[in-house]
Amino acid sequence: MNIRSGIIAAIALLLPATAFAQDVTLKFGHAATSKHLFQDGLVMFADKVAAKTGGKVKIEVYGDRQLGDDKQLLEGIQLGTIDGALVSVPTMPLVLNSPVFDSLQLPFLVPSYDKMAEVLSSDVGQKLLDSLATSNIKGLGYIEAGQRHFLSRTKAVKTVADFAGLKTRIVPTPLHKAIWEAVGTAPIGMAFGEVFSALETGTIDAVEINLSSAFAESYYEAAKNATLTGHYFWPGVLMMGSAKFDGLTDEQKKAIVEAGHEVIAEHYALARDQEAEITKKLEEKGVTISKLEDLAEMQAKTKPVLDAWVAKDPLIQEFVSAVQKTN
Repeated sequence: MNIRSGIIAAIALLLPATAFAQDVTLKFGHAATSKHLFQDGLVMFADKVAAKTGGKVKIEVYGDRQLGDDKQLLEGIQLGTIDGALVSVPTMPLVLNSPVFDSLQLPFLVPSYDKMAEVLSSDVGQKLLDSLATSNIKGLGYIEAGQRHFLSRTKAVKTVADFAGLKTRIVPTPLHKAIWEAVGTAPIGMAFGEVFSALETGTIDAVEINLSSAFAESYYEAAKNATLTGHYFWPGVLMMGSAKFDGLTDEQKKAIVEAGHEVIAEHYALARDQEAEITKKLEEKGVTISKLEDLAEMQAKTKPVLDAWVAKDPLIQEFVSAVQKTN
């Protein structure tokens, strides 16, 4: 028995550590509904992690703000009370007091889903993720909610002049406020969960929104006019708390990092394809879809905002340069 035990012990020492790693379950939350593109992206990420680890690492996805809104998710990641999350980009400058992630929402900078995926998958996209380390966050990748357009209650917006004075819900970031003031609206900062009732009651006239959210949140019941402007994208940052990530084995870390990187291009392709499908679904719900007749004027009005933000941080300038080099 002693010889047999010795042989077993010797074999154990030769086998890779992953064979003896305990199964791990990680809870990842997001603030959108379970019908949203964020849900699709996190499930895609979870499936990749499971495949790479032979099911040893399981990602449980919690949508519908079950683990909190974006601010609560980001703070929970930093405190270590939440394992992982997908947090909308505008929340990052607000909570972390850093403008670098504003680079992903500069007006009319990135022309297409494919181009956004290309740049976010590059070195500069990784540098943005790595910048989170100072906030005790491990950045893993990006998942897209959809290019932003304009949804209004009673007035169809067909020209830039039609924006004038419209009470428009925005996420209350300095960047978004500057953009929508430049366009001519009266921007109103408001929590995501309050938008439907605000549209329904007329507290706001409009919301700048991605079509996936307009459909998933049933905004079409209160607002029947959509204007396709494509003014910026709406990435979510896929992340874990640094302490939680550091507690994993090297093999588990490798699988999660690889999955986070791989999901970028695949999910941006999904978001691109779904936008056309959702446009048709909104039309079936009675929404009138229009294109802005003088989009070039809107672009000209917001160009000074882009120029001002480029000067705020070298990493913003690097992101802008990377986009321009690929155009």
